[in-house]
Amino acid sequence: MPTNHYAEAIARELQQSVQYIAHAQTDKLENAIAEASNVYVAGAGRSGLMGRAFAMRLMHLGITCYVVGETVTPGMREGDLLIIGSGSGETKSLVSMADKAKSLNAQVALVTINAESTLGRKSDVVVTLPGVTKDQSAGSGVETIQPMGSLYEQTLLLFYDAVILGLMAKRGLSSSAMYGRHANLE
Repeated sequence: MPTNHYAEAIARELQQSVQYIAHAQTDKLENAIAEASNVYVAGAGRSGLMGRAFAMRLMHLGITCYVVGETVTPGMREGDLLIIGSGSGETKSLVSMADKAKSLNAQVALVTINAESTLGRKSDVVVTLPGVTKDQSAGSGVETIQPMGSLYEQTLLLFYDAVILGLMAKRGLSSSAMYGRHANLE
């Protein structure tokens, strides 16, 4: 199959998957972000990369945001929010982060395939996305031609970008206003 046909198939999968994102869950996450003193973002592997992109846009919105594990990330406190992207909701290092955040009286939000996971049970806010886990042992019933957790990871990035648009609308911000916070050291 030519590459453009694969790309078209992936785009169809994404078109289908975003229809399953629950508006009420998204609102809860947006409200938690708006109410947090600081936002911390975490994820492992490709989910972590999607989280880093999300953290960058949160910063462009003027939200104080950090990526867990960076050398300049300060300690978390009560009133902060940890957002975790984890398809399975079972990644041990992320479970430990959630436990630490809860011990500090911070809120935990999870964006996952598996709301009934260990992380799902520990989280204050859970957003369920369609897709399959990286070992393809669990999923939401959405079919995919893609390997491992690709559909979830791509949907995660689209979801995070949609949350940014929702927060922009609530704050009355334009893209040009956000651009003023873009890195200019080049």
